[in-house]
Amino acid sequence: MNQLKQRRAVIKGLAASAIVGPSMFVRAQSNWPDRPIRVIVPFPPGNTIDIAVRLLQTGMSARLGQPIIVENVVGAGGRIGTAATVKAKPDGYTIGAVQSGTIIVQPHTTKNLGYDVTKDLARVALSVRNFNVLVTNNNVPFKTLPELISWAKANPGKLTYGSNGEGGFPHLWFEDLAKRAGITFTHIPYKGATQIATDLISGQIMAAGDGVSAMTPFIKANQLTLLNVTNLTRVSQYPNVPTVSETVPNFVANGDFGFAAPANTPSEIIKKLNAAINGAVESPEVVERLPGLGLVGIAQSQSILKRSLRENIRVLVRL
Repeated sequence: MNQLKQRRAVIKGLAASAIVGPSMFVRAQSNWPDRPIRVIVPFPPGNTIDIAVRLLQTGMSARLGQPIIVENVVGAGGRIGTAATVKAKPDGYTIGAVQSGTIIVQPHTTKNLGYDVTKDLARVALSVRNFNVLVTNNNVPFKTLPELISWAKANPGKLTYGSNGEGGFPHLWFEDLAKRAGITFTHIPYKGATQIATDLISGQIMAAGDGVSAMTPFIKANQLTLLNVTNLTRVSQYPNVPTVSETVPNFVANGDFGFAAPANTPSEIIKKLNAAINGAVESPEVVERLPGLGLVGIAQSQSILKRSLRENIRVLVRL
């Protein structure tokens, strides 16, 4: 008899938990967010993706009603920060900034990443797009891309080129350029744009590639020479600067930046995040600042991010 009562008590307890558990979960979602949201940026301050996130930070916070805390988790060409996003609790309180290099290039170039970007990350929003730039030390023996190519052919392997990590997007697009131009070079990987610029200015390396927004302060200060842009056509902020495609036909290398959440983050939370990010991208203060940073705002659904990634994979997989 006592065993029967105990069994009934257990069954009632399980039934109660089955009712209360989901209702508490639904209530937690409906109350989201009720505390600050952390955004993991996988590169150091001053990198293009860091600039983009901080530009949207205030607008996102205003629309979500909670502080947005930006945390730079750097290393391994962005893999450490991306892994931190993957491992975070899927409750909407930790999301990650993502870009072409970390979620398109690296899965095709790096073995044993430790995560699968197609399964372990939920796409949230595609926020901005930018073109890359090829910059040089002011005192190098070439002033144009054709001159760089000629010098590199005459001095095999002596051209030193810096980027934000082995297998990252700026590394691979220059690999593609070098292959198509028939030159060789020595790649020097860095953690971020500031380190690249420091060594480039001091003459430790000869050339580098990165997002235009990361290099703009050094270009405007005349500390670096802007050789080319990787957009298919010339850009309004630097109308006199030639594109790479003017020397290497049809060459283009633009980067996409967006946000992702750990897999299994509730879809309703992702929709709210998407709306907040899109609202921030379209806000007057952000729209006004984007062109000066070499960025184009893209306020779209998470499905557009997925489609953009698929298109970029087709372009980049040949690298």
